[in-house]
This record gives sequence, C-alpha cells and structure tokens, in this order.
Amino acid sequence: MTTFLILAVLVLFIAIGLPIAVALGLTAVGFYAFQGDFRILAMLPQRMFSATTGFTLLAIPFFILAGNLMNTGGITHRIFRFADACVGHIRGGLGQVNVLASLFFSGMSGAAVADAAGLGQVELKAMAERDYDPDFSAAITAASSTIGPVFPPSIPFVLYSSITGVSVAKLFLAGVLPGLLMALALMGAVYIMALRHKMPRRDHIDWPEIGRSFMDSALSLMTPVIIIAGIFGGIVTPTEAGVLASAYALVLSMLVYREIKPRDLPKIIWDTLEHTIRVMFVIAAAGFFGWLLIQQRIPNQLVAQLMGLSDNPAIIMAIIVAILLVLGMFLEGIAVIVLTVPLFLPVITQIGVDPIQFGVIMIMCSMVGLLTPPVGMVLFAVSSIANMTVGRLSRALMPYLLGLVLVLLAVIIFPAISTWLPTLVMGE
Repeated sequence: MTTFLILAVLVLFIAIGLPIAVALGLTAVGFYAFQGDFRILAMLPQRMFSATTGFTLLAIPFFILAGNLMNTGGITHRIFRFADACVGHIRGGLGQVNVLASLFFSGMSGAAVADAAGLGQVELKAMAERDYDPDFSAAITAASSTIGPVFPPSIPFVLYSSITGVSVAKLFLAGVLPGLLMALALMGAVYIMALRHKMPRRDHIDWPEIGRSFMDSALSLMTPVIIIAGIFGGIVTPTEAGVLASAYALVLSMLVYREIKPRDLPKIIWDTLEHTIRVMFVIAAAGFFGWLLIQQRIPNQLVAQLMGLSDNPAIIMAIIVAILLVLGMFLEGIAVIVLTVPLFLPVITQIGVDPIQFGVIMIMCSMVGLLTPPVGMVLFAVSSIANMTVGRLSRALMPYLLGLVLVLLAVIIFPAISTWLPTLVMGE
C-alpha cells in the first residue's frame, strides 16, 4: 500500500505539470512530513548534496561545455562537410550525410539535444538549400541525433555509472556496436524512403575534394579519437576526458579556426551552466527520493512482485522495457534513469541480466522516448528549429523510429551486441 501511494503521488505531481525534480522532492518530503518523521527531513540537504558529488558526475558539465564550444566554433560545419563528401552521392544524399555527421559528432558531445540543436541547424539549412522535403529533413535530423548518447562518450552512461557503480569505460565500449547499428538502420531507412519518393542524389565528389574536406575537418575528427584513446589507454579517466574534450574544443575554436572570440565565452559558459544546473537538480532530488525508496524497501517489493508475475527472464525483461518506453513518453531521459535504475537494478540482477547490457537497453529506451510525444525533448527541439508542429514531425519520424526499435530489440535478444566489446578489451 505504501509503495502504491508513493508512486501515485509522484505520478499525480508529474501529471499536473510539475518539473520532475520538484515532483521527486515533494513526494519524498511530503511522505516524511505526513509520517511526522522530521529527523529524516533534517537529512534532506545532506542527501541531495551527496547525490551530486560523485567524481564521475563531473564529466557531465564538461561534455556539455565541449558540445556548446563545437556548435559555436565551426567544428560542426566541418564535420558536416566531410560527411557530405563521403556519402552525399548515395541515394537520399543529405539524409545519409545527416546520419554520418551525427555519428561523428556524437563521439564529441555525448548528448542528443546538443546534436539536434547544434548540428541539426546546419543539416536542416543544407537540406533546405537542395530542396529536400521539410518533413524528411526534420525527421532524419531528429532520429539521427539519438545516436549521440549511445555511441561514446555519453552523458547518460556517465549518470548510469554513478548510480550503479558499473565502469564508465565498459559502458562506453558497450555503446559502440549498438551506436553503429543505429546509424546503419537509419541509413537503410533513408535509402528506402529515398527510393520511394525519388529523392535527389548528386554525382560522386572526386578524391581531391574528399581529401581537402578531410584535411579541413581532421582536427575536429580527432576529438573522439583523443577522448576514447585517452580513456582506454589508461591516460585519463572519463571525467578527465570531459575536461580534455572541452580544452581541445576551446583551443581549436579560438586559436585554430578563430570562430569564437573572447566576448563569446560568457554566453557559452552561461548556456553550459544552465543545462548543468537542470541536470544536477534532477539528480539531487532523485538522491533524496532514492533514499525514500530504499528505506521503504520498495525495490525489494518490486522484485518480489515482478518475479511473482513470471519466472521467465524474457517476460520480466519485456515488462521492464515496456515500462521504460512508456515512461520515456512522459519524462526526459535523465529523469527516467535516476527514477528507475534504483528500482530495476535488483530485478535485472535477480534474472541474470548483465548490468552493462541493461545500461545500453535503458539508454536506447530513453532515446526512443526523446522522439515520442508528449515530452520528447528532441522532438520539440527539432520542431522548433524546423518550424513545424510536433504532430507533423511525429508522423514523419515513424520509419526511422521503427529502425531504432528494431536495433533495441536486437540488443535485448542478443546480449553480445553490447557485452562482446567490453569483454574483449577489458576482460570480465
């Protein structure tokens, strides 16, 4: 009964439009106030503070900063030009470029909204200039941006690691193959749509032009190489890699490309600060709410209830994934992670699912949520940039959403897709 009341109050607060951080905090505070347990309430500041002080979480503001610097400093334009030189001649042209550029950029920003807001503007402008259908352009821009949080580095993986204690490096490796499969699925969907609608294609670019575009973007493309090589070579931690990415993007944008002036820095830093505060406020409120869940033994009750429904791990996993997908329609990805990981981690441990595989599944479910109404953040970001309604964009997204869901199913059914590379590189 207690579990039902807590979850019902939380759902009610979310339904009436309260921000997720406020809903989490009010639910926990209200429960203890109603119980008259003011001793626990006195621990509120300490629990919220401790939830945000993990060393791993320091990576989040630095990856956000790196993405903002790249969006402003000309790095995204160079990445897009190189992707255009590589795959722009394939049927669907700039749709294919859109996916490949997102794959390149995802290795630097680690955030879907950063991809959609930064690289997305470049992609939509280029596609409009070549008379692509606006619905097609907006849909593939939104869909391709979801590669970012799955392909390393990844802000959601950093958050998942801070909650579960799973190695960030292993999670980053686990996201490589699923991220590549997402890109291939989207490129396949683009090709099919291009054939159906007779979309334009251009002639092959000659090798000298490809070489020039590569040389122009080589320093930009070195960013993910530096990050990933630094982490897996044991030179830097994932947190330090975020600092390294920010420093490299700053030097590249200010001293090499010279597209960021000192007067631009305050706005970039302020935007980074605002985004970081929003993320950290959710994590802080979830820290106290998580304390409530543990004290009331709600995860244990959930394990017992789910195991009572079936002793088949596949059925239990299907139920969990369905819950994650439904939550993704109403909550943004970070909120889903901080809310559900403490609940579901004991369950997946009980049924023998690798926490690394579950981390990838959870992030991919969150990415599907970013593309679904009523709260999909990428959906709203791209609809705003493309100047179209959310409903219209949602309809155009269907073929690409299907491709992403198929990859998600593959990761669920074949654990090796997410666990093979971490095991190969880092062992058990």
